[in-house]
Amino acid sequence: MTLETVGFGVVAALLLASSLAVVLTPNLFHSVLYLAAALVLTGVVFLLLEQPFLFAVQLLLYAGGVVTIVVFAIMLTERLVGDRIGQASRHPINGAIVAAAVFAGIVGFLIQAPVRATAPAPAGDTTAALGRALVGPFAVTLELLGVLLVAALLGAVYFARSEE
Repeated sequence: MTLETVGFGVVAALLLASSLAVVLTPNLFHSVLYLAAALVLTGVVFLLLEQPFLFAVQLLLYAGGVVTIVVFAIMLTERLVGDRIGQASRHPINGAIVAAAVFAGIVGFLIQAPVRATAPAPAGDTTAALGRALVGPFAVTLELLGVLLVAALLGAVYFARSEE
């Protein structure tokens, strides 16, 4: 076993534990904190796969941006409602059955996949091509996404303000 394999095993175990904590924790705020840990650990998996750009995107967009917006929404919603918001699984047995079926399907695909002894050679730095693609045909989509997020935050602030 190499150090890389052991590191991946540790990160995978922590990712699995934090993902389970997301769905099993009754406190919604703590659940979001576990979600942040799971997203950071997913970024570490990208780093172990020698993909620093995807690691940075995962950290900045998901672990930073999405979690910040969710925490902001929770705090504003709790202020609006006036109570603590808890989460409860309504159908945990059905969810466990679906999760087990998805897991079995993924394991089935992994068993059938051919095993490669060596990793493919890196294709070179694709960051410039990715940047051109995002500024080119996907620029409008990214700008609309930004406008949507700003509108959602403004709506949350509007609904959370007091009636004075």
